Amino acid sequence: ITYRELRLLELDLLRAAYRDGQQLLDIHQRLSVDVDQFHGIEIEEFPAQIAQVALWLMDHQMNVMAGEEFGLYFARIPLKAAPHIVNANALRVEWMNVVHPSRCSYVLGNPPFVGAKFMNEAQRGDAGTVFEGIENGGLLDFVAAWYVTAARYVQQLENPAAPRLLGSSALTTRQSFSTRCALVSTNSIVQGEQVGILWGWLLAQGVRIHFAHRTFQWSNEASGKAAVHCVIVGFGLVEVPDKTIYEYDDIRGEPHALRAKNINPYLVDAPNAVLTRRSHPICAVPEIGIGNKPIDDGNYLFTSEQMHDFVRLEPASRAFFRRWLGADEFLNGYERWCLWLGEASPADLRAMPEAMKRVEAVRRYRLASSSAPTRKLAMSPTRFHVENMPDREWLLVPEVSSERRRYIPIGFELSTTLGSNLVKIVANGTRYDFGVLTSSMHNAWVRYTCGRLKSDYRYSKDIVYNNFPWPDSPTDKQREAIESAARVVLDTRAQFPDSTLADLYDPLTMPPALRKAHHKLDAAVDAAYGRKSFKTDAERVAFLFDLYQRYTSLLPAGPEKKRTSHRKLPTTPRGAT
Repeated sequence: ITYRELRLLELDLLRAAYRDGQQLLDIHQRLSVDVDQFHGIEIEEFPAQIAQVALWLMDHQMNVMAGEEFGLYFARIPLKAAPHIVNANALRVEWMNVVHPSRCSYVLGNPPFVGAKFMNEAQRGDAGTVFEGIENGGLLDFVAAWYVTAARYVQQLENPAAPRLLGSSALTTRQSFSTRCALVSTNSIVQGEQVGILWGWLLAQGVRIHFAHRTFQWSNEASGKAAVHCVIVGFGLVEVPDKTIYEYDDIRGEPHALRAKNINPYLVDAPNAVLTRRSHPICAVPEIGIGNKPIDDGNYLFTSEQMHDFVRLEPASRAFFRRWLGADEFLNGYERWCLWLGEASPADLRAMPEAMKRVEAVRRYRLASSSAPTRKLAMSPTRFHVENMPDREWLLVPEVSSERRRYIPIGFELSTTLGSNLVKIVANGTRYDFGVLTSSMHNAWVRYTCGRLKSDYRYSKDIVYNNFPWPDSPTDKQREAIESAARVVLDTRAQFPDSTLADLYDPLTMPPALRKAHHKLDAAVDAAYGRKSFKTDAERVAFLFDLYQRYTSLLPAGPEKKRTSHRKLPTTPRGAT
């Protein structure tokens, strides 16, 4: 396909050179693109052979087209030029032995899409060799190995220490042209934790992004192949004056081009910042923590029916049941319950033989674990591995939420409710905090910076929340406006008691009144940032990255320090990380 497109471009040039429709008897002398300019690496033998034959077949088709265009049929027979397709492992073979960088203008490819946790032993060995020396490289997806290898390959000819501007006058000689790269990838490499690991290293090598296709859905015709969410990133070791971002309003549709001053690793026209894991927020706001993690093999968790059956057997246990909320329960409105015995006295426990059976089952389950910390927890079987139980109303943020939602539903819960480890807990959250976190500003930040579970948003504490730039010193009037708009959102939700949050925030079923309430909240939050409105999410995120750079430049150097707030922050929950 690449060869075809280059030949079509060449025909466009020839048409421009011979505008009068002149037919050339010697057209093949005017053609400079040939199959021997293509070098490739393919790990399977048969596809490597197919690639070579396919290039020859395409060459023949394009020769026929050129002959029809300019009046002379010709064929390159006998075949003197041949593609250089190497049957080898691209992560093990030395690319310099395939084609020297001084003879290579472009590196392009569609590497395998395999998540870091799903690599087989051979792939893990290949990736481990490539990622050697890259901190936390083991967290990177398989496709990232091609980015690293490509960067090192180009470095063998270029000096990455001083990126230079590549203008039109610089293209007169091969020596002044830097090899450029472009790879199709899963969008995981421009989201979440992988950005800091991969692009932190790439930027340090002098890599600069030249163009990028933001997330689009790519599927093929192979049986059983699922559509994947991809990006294309073009990069090199030089700066270019014209950078382009291709935006997809519909991820299944066609993109439109946006000019950019700079393209950062999140594919936003913003400074080259990468978000690192932080233990505490960069702003003076409440801490956020993980929910409760029992490690109980399900012995303490009940459906409503199971709880009622258990209470009939053990009436004294009723006082120890607490409502249990994970992301799914919160969003879809169904009930689960937790038998919380962590604060039960020995006398209480002795009086509940059925509950004691559960405690013993948990103890045995933990003792059988291959994890030493889990086995240690067997000594206190009524306690959880992570305990985060605010003593007042708290704010719940679901860890996973559908990508279809414009706003991630969040909400307040009573202190009698326990949040699972599938939600995040803001213990001291206020209506102001709710307003900012449920606004389009924060949701845009989430969409561009969070990791994904399949295509759904996966909210994180250390990357998303702790790096989020909140409004800088909002006035009392601005805070009151946000709090008032937040209350309207919550009151509007309450008007639909029979609808779940999943129903209320589905783009197709979201009530107009709720949508209107969110728009007013967005306006109040935008005003606190000193803006009236933003045209796109990308514009919001670019603005936020500028704020992020300003905020983080003011943080103290050296080890990360906890920032103080205007209100008391909760202590770190037991066992939380």
